[in-house]
Amino acid sequence: MTAQIIAFPDALTAPPVLSPEGDALFLDLDGTLAPIMDRPDAVGPDPRRTFVLRRLVQRFDRRVAIVSGRTLKEITAITENVVPALAGVHGLERRGVPGDHQAAVPDPDLAEAREIFQNLARSQPGLICEDKGVSVGLHYRGCPAACEAVREAARRLEASTDLLLQEGDMVAELRTRGDDKGGAVKRFMAEWPFQGARPVFVGDDLTDEDGFLAAQAGGGFGVLVGPQRRVTVARHRLETPCAVLAWLETCLGGDKWVG
Repeated sequence: MTAQIIAFPDALTAPPVLSPEGDALFLDLDGTLAPIMDRPDAVGPDPRRTFVLRRLVQRFDRRVAIVSGRTLKEITAITENVVPALAGVHGLERRGVPGDHQAAVPDPDLAEAREIFQNLARSQPGLICEDKGVSVGLHYRGCPAACEAVREAARRLEASTDLLLQEGDMVAELRTRGDDKGGAVKRFMAEWPFQGARPVFVGDDLTDEDGFLAAQAGGGFGVLVGPQRRVTVARHRLETPCAVLAWLETCLGGDKWVG
């Protein structure tokens, strides 16, 4: 396994142009390919993003996957189904290039977590409960003051159930145990057409660190997106989702969307 590299974003350089012949791309969605919105349902298809993704799949011979915290249904709608390989709910759902679907069995304890999160969302304006079937999240972007209360409730549920707490950007999510984003990358890399390629993972959130580690273990690297200062194992950084799309266009040989 490649040794881990720990750095702050300020020490990271822009990623190099990738090789269509030897590299594989693993892309997070929110905060990476799309800007973070106040509500998860506010993110929809974008012509430039769809164009770039479609051309990447062609140029990289289908060695492109979206690896997101969203469900497969949401990813498919937002990307207009131009990417065959998808991993949703941080790896608990997965669709391979041939079209095969795999999904974890929802933990029975999710019912209790769902009820508590829904009650909290009803009692506090600005909180949003998101049910993904194999996980349930409570977003507090619309009510930052509730951060500690939300996290404390989530920690108590994790301690009293078999669920796994996964904290993200202004969200506390309780999920069925199983693959994380790193596990999803490893599964893809063991399958056609990813086998033998160098994995590159691009993401913005703490949950993407698992993807960075998996890419690094496979001889590749991670690309952190965003201005936030935190310790990361990524080797490179891009400032915004718009910068990500611009970099991906350079990987297309300069083939750009003209809208």
